[in-house]
Amino acid sequence: MRIDKWLWAARFYKTRALAVDEIHKGRVRVNEQECKPARDIKVGDQISLRQGYCTRTVIVQGLSPRRGPAPEAQQLYQETEDSIALRAALAEQRHYAAEPAHAIQHGRPTKRDRRQLQQARENPGATSGWGSRWSASLDH
Repeated sequence: MRIDKWLWAARFYKTRALAVDEIHKGRVRVNEQECKPARDIKVGDQISLRQGYCTRTVIVQGLSPRRGPAPEAQQLYQETEDSIALRAALAEQRHYAAEPAHAIQHGRPTKRDRRQLQQARENPGATSGWGSRWSASLDH
């Protein structure tokens, strides 16, 4: 069975096209070797794939030509103990020390945000601007 079809059937990726893209980017390895989407896999092969910030390592337990429900898809693989421990450690690390760059929701300010910033810069003494905030300067 092809690796891209198996990844799709095992519900690691929502579509086969996404699975193919990840394989081409080098994020999927079979038995510690880079592969192509048409690579045949068999029961017992070890597959390493990167999803988000962590790398999962699974052992192929079964092959299925169709994408079934999630409980059925989970029977197709078994995750290694090292992979489970690594995912738990990374989840705990993200929980306690979140990366500030990941919290950024918008890259550029909206038109409304730009207008508010411009108004705050033009009227520093206004009650709603930055000038009305408490200051530690001696002149107040």
